[in-house]
Amino acid sequence: MRAPYLYVMRVMWTVFGWCAVALGAIGAFLPLLPTVPFLLLGAFCFARGSDRFHEWLVTHPRFGPPIQDWRSHGAIRPRAKVMAMIAIAASVALPLMIGVPDWVLMVQIPVLACVVVFILSRPSGPQGLPQATETPAKEH
Repeated sequence: MRAPYLYVMRVMWTVFGWCAVALGAIGAFLPLLPTVPFLLLGAFCFARGSDRFHEWLVTHPRFGPPIQDWRSHGAIRPRAKVMAMIAIAASVALPLMIGVPDWVLMVQIPVLACVVVFILSRPSGPQGLPQATETPAKEH
């Protein structure tokens, strides 16, 4: 009885992973939709649902490096930080322009401020970090 349950859970994790990767891929083209958080979520889901898809995602030439940066150093690349700041600014500006109730802004602005602090506190990627692929020089 346990085997069908495990199979169903692996399929569900894989489906969730593909949904997250799809949103991340869309976010690569739409500036207000974040890419990296969805890719991290996809990697998390694939790690539980499909070894093959997990390996594909973390070694993908476009999607893999931000995941590897996060796993290795907790880093967010500068371009991703800039895009996140633009999205956050738009997330505050739009409600201000359309006149949402004040209580919404009183919740939204402190939450987004915490997100900004978190993003800006992260290292900025491999430029200032040691590369995991570096190998020590051979001794003669």
